[in-house]
Amino acid sequence: MQPAVKRLIFYILLFTVWQAAVMAFDVSPSLLPAPTDVFVSLYEGFSNKTLVYDLVASFRRLFVGLAIALILGLLIGIFLAKSNTADETLGSLILALQAVPSIVWLPLAIMWFGLNEMAVTFIVVLGATMVMTINIRTGIKNVPPLFIKAARTMNYHGFRLFWKVTFPAAIPHAVTGTRLAWAFAWRALMAGELLSTGPGLGYSLKFASDFGDMSRVIAIMLIIMLIGIMVDLLLFQRVEKNVLKKWGLETQ
Repeated sequence: MQPAVKRLIFYILLFTVWQAAVMAFDVSPSLLPAPTDVFVSLYEGFSNKTLVYDLVASFRRLFVGLAIALILGLLIGIFLAKSNTADETLGSLILALQAVPSIVWLPLAIMWFGLNEMAVTFIVVLGATMVMTINIRTGIKNVPPLFIKAARTMNYHGFRLFWKVTFPAAIPHAVTGTRLAWAFAWRALMAGELLSTGPGLGYSLKFASDFGDMSRVIAIMLIIMLIGIMVDLLLFQRVEKNVLKKWGLETQ
């Protein structure tokens, strides 16, 4: 049986049990709505374009923040890999900052930027930059010395050596870093939007929660999970697998 079929059967059973449990125990919709209520809320949200506007706003913030994070992560990662002093000093700070959840930065972001787009973008950038930096740094540091020695015998030095040998050899780590940066950025975005004042999935989730609309809350949670799974499975996992095959790091 194909994995996709197994997943489909699993989720059908899950929603069936969920529906049956809510009906059997007469659970209040304010505590746990039935799947049918959630799907109705989803339909209404897309029919009146509310969720469409939320998705557009969230993805706009995500693309801006993730693009900045990938560029910063790439540059800082290269800097750490090429400078032992920076790696031993700034590198330790990067590792420490990675351990701090993005939502912890919310109070500072609000104080520095206010409740606006800049605060949310700041949270997204912080959420993704550290993991990209660490992966780039690790990829460059782990380039086999034999590659470097062989390139130098062919008169590759300086920037030419880095651009033609070192960086291409670190591409698998860069792809993995991009995949992880997307995941961290997506979670950071939802955390940041909880305190935003404009359209967005996180803002709509908080708004629905404040008014006790649990059907809309779970509907938005399902959208967030579905987007995360789809982007990871359909895009990043495939790209990562192809890169690993091309670089000879995966046999299947």
